[in-house]
Amino acid sequence: MSNPGESDPTPISSARQLAGWFAAGSKPRGDWRIGTEHEKFGFRRDNLSPPPYEPGGIRAMLEGLMAFGWEPILDRGNPIGLKRGEASVSLEPGGQFELSGAPLATMHEAAAELADHLREVREVAGPLGLGFAPLGFHPLATREQMPWMPKGRYEIMRNYMPRVGSMGLDMMLRTCTVQVNLDFGDEADMVEKLRVSLALQPLATALFANSPFTEGKPNGYRTLRGKVWTDTDPDRTGIPAVAFEDGFGFERFADWVLDVPMYFIMRDGQWIDAAGMSFRAFLDGRAEKLKGHTATMGDWADHVTTVFTDVRLKRFLEMRGADAGAPAYLNGLPAFWVGLLYDDAAQKAARALTKGWSVEEMRALRNAVPAQALTATIGGRSLQDVARDVMAIARSGLKARGLGEEMYLDPLDAIVATGQTQADRWLERHATVWGGDVSRIFAEAAV
Repeated sequence: MSNPGESDPTPISSARQLAGWFAAGSKPRGDWRIGTEHEKFGFRRDNLSPPPYEPGGIRAMLEGLMAFGWEPILDRGNPIGLKRGEASVSLEPGGQFELSGAPLATMHEAAAELADHLREVREVAGPLGLGFAPLGFHPLATREQMPWMPKGRYEIMRNYMPRVGSMGLDMMLRTCTVQVNLDFGDEADMVEKLRVSLALQPLATALFANSPFTEGKPNGYRTLRGKVWTDTDPDRTGIPAVAFEDGFGFERFADWVLDVPMYFIMRDGQWIDAAGMSFRAFLDGRAEKLKGHTATMGDWADHVTTVFTDVRLKRFLEMRGADAGAPAYLNGLPAFWVGLLYDDAAQKAARALTKGWSVEEMRALRNAVPAQALTATIGGRSLQDVARDVMAIARSGLKARGLGEEMYLDPLDAIVATGQTQADRWLERHATVWGGDVSRIFAEAAV
C-alpha cells in the first residue's frame, strides 16, 4: 500500500473527468517503464519478534536510511515513509517494509535497484539487531503480536475491515507481496493487458506461493496470503467481471469504482473517516459522513488506491497476485509480466491462450490455487501444464526485447519443471533439516 500522493484539489464536475484520469496514463511504447514493489517482514535477531515502530524498530530504520539520501514522509509528525527521486519506501500496517521502485526501462535496472535497496537495509538493520525476510505470510506471529504503524489511514481501515471479511486484518498485518506496475499504450491496449493479467494472476499466485506456515505450524496452504485475499473485502477484491464485458474501457471501469466503498478523504493533513460510503454517494452529496466536503480529483486518486482487485488499474496496471519471496523471485515477478505484456506477439499469444476462460472458471481457479498451487486445474488442464505454455510466451517476449532479460525467468522455469514452489521447499526443510522448527525460516529467508 503506497504512501498518499500530493492531493489534487480540482473539484469533480463530471464522471468524464474520472475516466479521463485513467486515460491520462496512456503512453507511447518508448515511454513504457517497469516499476517493482516488494515488501518484507522485519524481525529482531535475538528473539525473532516483529519490531515495533519505536524504540529501536521501524522508525529507526527509516531514520537510518536517510543517510543514503532519502527524504522523510510525515504523518502527524511521525516519519512513515521516505522519498528519493521517483522511488519511495513505505510501511504496511504491521511494519512490513516496502520499496516502491522508480519507473525503470529494463529488468537489469530493476535488479540493480533491488540489490542497492537490500544493501542499504542491511547496513541500517545490522546495528539495530534487526533482519528482514520476504515471505508471503508471517510464519510465527499471531495477529495480536503484530505492531501497528502510526498512519492515520490504517486506523480507519482497522475499524472497517472486520465488518466486511474475516481476514482483512491479517491482510494488513501479516502479509507481504511483490508486484509490478506496467504501462499501456491506449484504451484498447489497457483492456487487453488487463484481461490477460487478470486471467493469469492465479498462475502468478501459484508460481510465487511462499506462505505455508502460520503461528509456527504448517497451515495446509502453499500460499496463505492467496487465501487471505479471498476473505478480505468482496466489494474491492478479486477478478471483477466488468473487465470482461463488451464495451469495457476507462469509462466503464470508473463507473464500477464509483460504487466501491470508500475508506477516507484527507483534509488539512487529517484523515476523515468515510468508511462504507460509496464514492458515487460522495459525488452526489449523499455521504452523511462527508457533509460539507466537495469531492476532488485528489480524493478520487486516493480512492483508486483502495481498490484491491487482483490487477489494479490506476494510471498504469498493477499486478497484485504474488507472495514476496527470495530476491531471485522478486526479480522474476516483473520479468514474467514484462515478457507477457511488453511485446505485441507475446501479449496476443497470452490473450489467445486465456480467451476461452470464463470469469467463473478464473474465479474458481483463484479459489483453488492457495491450497493446490500448480496442481489446480482450468479447462481440463493442470496449472503446471498451462504454466509451461505461459513461460514459453514470456521468455519469447523478453527475447524479442533484445536486452538479455530472459535470465530472470530461470527460477520460475525450475518451479514449472518440478512443480515445487518456494512453499514446497520450505515444507520439505521443515520436515527434515529443521526438525519441525518453523523459526528456522528467518535465518534462511533473511535478505
